Amino acid sequence: MIAFVLRRLIQAVIVMIAVAFIAFLLFQYVGDPVVFLLGQDAKPEQIRDLRAALGLDQPFFVQFWHFLVNAAQGEFGLSLRQGAKVSRLIGERFPATLELALVAAVLALFIGIPMGVYTALRRGTFLSQVFMTVSLLGVSLPTFLIGILLILVFAVLLGWFPSFGRGETVQFGWWSSGLFRADGWHHIILPAVTLAIFQLTLIMRLVRAEMLEVLRTDYIKFARARGLTNRAIHFGHALKNTLVPVMTITGLQLGGLIAFAIITESVFQWPGMGLLFIQAVTFADVPVMAAYLCLIALIFVVINLVVDLLYFVVDPRLRVGKAGGH
Repeated sequence: MIAFVLRRLIQAVIVMIAVAFIAFLLFQYVGDPVVFLLGQDAKPEQIRDLRAALGLDQPFFVQFWHFLVNAAQGEFGLSLRQGAKVSRLIGERFPATLELALVAAVLALFIGIPMGVYTALRRGTFLSQVFMTVSLLGVSLPTFLIGILLILVFAVLLGWFPSFGRGETVQFGWWSSGLFRADGWHHIILPAVTLAIFQLTLIMRLVRAEMLEVLRTDYIKFARARGLTNRAIHFGHALKNTLVPVMTITGLQLGGLIAFAIITESVFQWPGMGLLFIQAVTFADVPVMAAYLCLIALIFVVINLVVDLLYFVVDPRLRVGKAGGH
């Protein structure tokens, strides 16, 4: 177990160094921060002094080392567009993105898993066919179109939900949350549903496929021969084994929700990291782009590590295999 964890940690460090190198290259090839800060009319002496102050006159790998050290401390310099510390901007936007992703993940899990189980156990029924049709639409339609349709129906025509913004929030130190206000829940419903639909349909189809596969295995036939009830077979044996691969996919999808919330945040003007990244790309704000890239990579690496450990704990075959190999 210890060797397994150490190996995964080493792999995670290597991945983060590679991502940091890619983020560092943004500073080298996407515009010149000195020109952004001083403007086109700056004198050569001013440019030279500022480059020296920022360390841009040092060798490439020396600059990369300083970038690694600062990134490990969460420091990426100043935003070229807003003039504020990037770490502060990310800290202000991260709670909104994480909140949106968590609500979307909960919706996807608590709706997608029951729908997958139902479509596997009740194949051919009318409701099952409806679920499969809805899942096909959810996979096929782009996220921005789903968001626009939801705004048109539930915000414009029916007027049930607001079409943009986060609503009222509560501050807990540097962390802000809208989940402790009714207005916050009112605002998060449409963007969370928009972000959850693709994940929901993916989970539903995965659970259905895995459930059908498990129901054909020998140990399920043996359980039927023993006289176990359908409820015990379906939920005590089949669903339990179905959720092992679903757990892996769901963990990685949570990282995807955080990373790919950009479109949803743009449609609903949700004040999260995705909207900040879009603005950074528009104005070539390289420090913000580099920080966003490193943070998203870190989230994926941490989630992947946690999922690997959970998989190792849940699936005894992995422990037996490691023990036998050792």
